[in-house]
Amino acid sequence: MAAKLADAVERGKRPERPMDLALAEAEGAGARGEVPVGAVVLGPDGAVLARAGNRTLELRDPSAHAELLAIRAACAALQSERLIDCDLYVSLEPCAMCAAAISFARIRRLYFGASDPKGGGVEHGARVFDQPTCHHAPEVYGGIGESAAAALLKGFFAARR
Repeated sequence: MAAKLADAVERGKRPERPMDLALAEAEGAGARGEVPVGAVVLGPDGAVLARAGNRTLELRDPSAHAELLAIRAACAALQSERLIDCDLYVSLEPCAMCAAAISFARIRRLYFGASDPKGGGVEHGARVFDQPTCHHAPEVYGGIGESAAAALLKGFFAARR
């Protein structure tokens, strides 16, 4: 499924759902040998501001998670450090680092695919948005495109064992 999504995106056809774009970015990350996680930021008007896949190995940067790369690009596009009224779609539950960045960027809504019981920071682990020190908590919607996101991750890690 994800290969078809990536092909459609390459041919200039826009998938109907933003999570499809995030999954296509995740597939691209996996093809580069990165953990297959993808993210897309939609602006207040619903247009795609930025999209990215993990690039921690390529950039030799432990902070080059898909979410952070997409947030940085969206902030640059809007020329603002805040992404008020913007939504983030990501294929995997964000880690604590990414959840903190989502809070600082003032993302309106977070949609994620697969849960991450081991490394997640939203519904698992640190639960960043539930902490009293969290300045902004977005609306959170998990399980969007969950089966496709989980299949990408499982396939990626199975191939490495």
